[in-house]
Amino acid sequence: MIGETRMDQVTEQYEAYPYPDRDPADEARRLITGSPSHPLEIDHFVFGGRRDWSMPLRALVAGGGTGDALIQLAQIMAQAGKPCDITYVDLSTASRRIAEDRAAARGLEGMITFVTGSLLEVPGTGEFDYIDCCGVLHHLPDPAAGFAALRAALAPGGGLGFMVYAPYGRSGVYPLQEALGRLFGTLAPEARLAAAREVMARLPAGHPFNTNPNLGDHRDSDAGFYDLLLHSQDRAFDIPALLSVLGAGGWELAGFTMPVLYDLGDLAPRPDGMDDEKAMAVAEMLRGTIKTHVGYAVAAGSGQTPASSRNRSLVPHLTGIEARPLAQAVAQGKAPQVTFNGMSGRLQLPVAAAPLIARVDGRHSLSEIFAASGTDPIGTGAVWSRVESVLTGWGLLRYSGLLR
Repeated sequence: MIGETRMDQVTEQYEAYPYPDRDPADEARRLITGSPSHPLEIDHFVFGGRRDWSMPLRALVAGGGTGDALIQLAQIMAQAGKPCDITYVDLSTASRRIAEDRAAARGLEGMITFVTGSLLEVPGTGEFDYIDCCGVLHHLPDPAAGFAALRAALAPGGGLGFMVYAPYGRSGVYPLQEALGRLFGTLAPEARLAAAREVMARLPAGHPFNTNPNLGDHRDSDAGFYDLLLHSQDRAFDIPALLSVLGAGGWELAGFTMPVLYDLGDLAPRPDGMDDEKAMAVAEMLRGTIKTHVGYAVAAGSGQTPASSRNRSLVPHLTGIEARPLAQAVAQGKAPQVTFNGMSGRLQLPVAAAPLIARVDGRHSLSEIFAASGTDPIGTGAVWSRVESVLTGWGLLRYSGLLR
């Protein structure tokens, strides 16, 4: 009963304040891209970089909100000229209208079926090669039931792109959610927002929320403020909790989109015998700034693994960075700086990698790039392994034949 009441409040929230705040008119000037659900990432993490893109991609966007993942997936597939059939599901009719208007603005309606409903109801509606569930599962009364429902809708060989909240980077949020809920939880959404803004304006400067530089949604829009601080049902998962709920739902982690965040060796010596789960958990605690976990999952026991250069027929893509400027910097012995959510590092790459990087265009395979370089194949493979390790760690390298 408590869970049902809170889900009613969740629905009420997103009818009043669809999230994230989007204007369909903006589709004429920009495409919002990110993780998860970029087709290059989907191929890399779910299909090992080997997907046959002549086959239609059956995709489910579960809890699609105002449509960021939906529009990204549909638009990139349309631009690549690849067949795609996407089902969008969300409880909020207000959010759905915005997503529909965004799709219409881009002429993508024919690729999408819009459904108002719960992701818990998707089993039995068909099987999907790919499922996006971004920012939703942590708002369910029983997240494990959500993971299980999505697993039941997965086609063999498919996978899930997810984002769930993480605790340490959201320091200060949950005491405020509880306090504001006790004070204003019975008010209508508009009155609740106004009252909460007055309280937040008087929050002490030293409050953990005010000293947390990782949070900014409350400054962007009313919808962002409400979603961050007034949500009636919200929890965060540390690494052990996330891996546990994935396993309980029949999933296993394929990989995080930015593995460097979870690399203990980047922060401290890793004790002998410490397994990967414990190492990632310690890294998360030491990092202290991770506010969301973004990654991909596949069916437990499926044997599916992310793409790697062990398969030289794969096609590499650089994402978020241009090949030629990076190659020029590497050739000069420079280590370009990269930043992500306040974290920074340098791309330490061997000079011998420069001519390989320069040839990465999303259309030529590793074997073709290696052959064109005119270098020793064994030595070239070793050099590329270093490139792969560094760039995939920062989410800058993916493998996919999407553009072949």
